[in-house]
Amino acid sequence: MNISLPDSLKSYIDEQVNQRGYGTSSEYIRELIRRDQDRSNLRALLLAGAASPPTQPVDEKYFKALKTRIRSGTQPKTSSRQPR
Repeated sequence: MNISLPDSLKSYIDEQVNQRGYGTSSEYIRELIRRDQDRSNLRALLLAGAASPPTQPVDEKYFKALKTRIRSGTQPKTSSRQPR
């Protein structure tokens, strides 16, 4: 794959490669793409979470029960409470 860039962007990439210790400009570009993928995945997860129905509050009681459950190796109890 070949990518055409204006001289100003080529210079910027060369500076970043030298300053950040990348071996090649390709390594730098791959890192940028990976970061963009991570950012896109995080955004999708956040949007999915925001669109999901509300659940029980996550408070001190919740974390105490979670610690107890983890230590005992038991599964969570299903609650008959309706989500808020």
